[in-house]
Amino acid sequence: MRLLHSLARTHASFDDPNLVSHSGLVPVMALAQRAGLAGLVAEHVRPGGECGVNAEVKVPCLVAGMAAGADSIDDMDLLRHGAMSTLFGGVRAPSTLGSHLRCYTWGNVSQLEKAGREFLVKLAGRAPLLPGAGTLAFIDIDSMQKRVYGHKKQGARFGHTKIQGKSLLVRGLNALAAVVSTPLSAPVIAATRLRGGNAASARGAASLAARAVGTARDAGCTGTIIVRLDSAFYNAAVIGAIRRGGARFSVTAPANASIRAAIAAIPDDAWTPIRYPGAIWDDQLGAWVSDAEAAETEYTAFASKKGQAVTARLVVRRVRDLNKQAAAGQDELFAVWRYHAVFTDSPFELVQAEEQHRDHAVVEQVFADVTSGPLAHMPSGVFAANAAWLSIAAIAHNLLRAAGALASLPFARARGATIRRDLIAVAARPARHGRGHLTLHLPDGWHREHEWLTLLHAACGPPAPAA
Repeated sequence: MRLLHSLARTHASFDDPNLVSHSGLVPVMALAQRAGLAGLVAEHVRPGGECGVNAEVKVPCLVAGMAAGADSIDDMDLLRHGAMSTLFGGVRAPSTLGSHLRCYTWGNVSQLEKAGREFLVKLAGRAPLLPGAGTLAFIDIDSMQKRVYGHKKQGARFGHTKIQGKSLLVRGLNALAAVVSTPLSAPVIAATRLRGGNAASARGAASLAARAVGTARDAGCTGTIIVRLDSAFYNAAVIGAIRRGGARFSVTAPANASIRAAIAAIPDDAWTPIRYPGAIWDDQLGAWVSDAEAAETEYTAFASKKGQAVTARLVVRRVRDLNKQAAAGQDELFAVWRYHAVFTDSPFELVQAEEQHRDHAVVEQVFADVTSGPLAHMPSGVFAANAAWLSIAAIAHNLLRAAGALASLPFARARGATIRRDLIAVAARPARHGRGHLTLHLPDGWHREHEWLTLLHAACGPPAPAA
């Protein structure tokens, strides 16, 4: 591709007041409006101070900015250009939005989280966010250490994180999140909580799990719910909260003495080969020949804690630990295995339960998605403001998920960056005609024209009939 005009004769001028660069915000914010975002914020969120007023106007502004790609308070200025004032009312300046966030207390953040959970329930009623939720749904809980650089940021401490497989101490804030998904859907964020950077992973996880299970039920997850966690959340309080909510758990078990003893007691003939990459099907044996095998046994956890003992399945996967010097002729004398145990009350059979637990990594995709978008920064020095920013980022993530689900099946599972690029960051020229009618003129030949118009019709067209 090359320019058709001489470089010296190519000019530019920012002087057209009738253009917008993010016309996809029209159907996206129409969907938010129909799901009652402003009303939920007005009902639940009441920050104090002079700048805490009109939360029902300012929070949707922040959501719109994040949906368009803003990752800092200054980036909210992208809502004020060209003909945006023709399309939207109530747009506030970035300085006003920043002052509003700094008015939040921890109680206001809890109010905002409640509004976000109810908003997710409303979105699930208007878009196919969680197909198959009536049969099976998963809740994945994990934490993320978000690095910050400002030395005056409240709550910033050194905590552990993994970078390229290595555990490092990183100065930052710790975000705890619970995401809901089904085997047919991409995950949405059901609950969030911001903690100090040195917070233990399981701190506050029991109450967060209880809220996530309740939100999933309200969003239509009426079937089996399995909450998946890693070994940092292996404690009686978290598992107890999950079971009280009527859900099942699947948590990685630490390699302590009692777990190792339980694994050692598994008989040799109880191991089942897993169809791993590289596995070979043996026609004579009628089974897979693999370097990985699975088995299970009954196990009672937390037996030393009065009234908190839990008896369930201990599903164990073992992988052959190959000798690194085998290529040099140093063959192994006997097989050596690495063991990975999962403590679960899953109703599924052995291999399926073990495979489902490994899919817990889906929560890392959500962290990567929001980190490449609104959580690229923790924009404020005030801890409560950053906690509110995290909650609003979760609302924006869920809104984009709903918009993608309404646009097309591929967009229902697309990353947020893809939805922003193809459906939101589209230039348009608004034109008024008749009594209150508005037409958006978009680029001819846009490669996502069909999906864009499908989303517009779903968000702005006649309401769908009640089920």
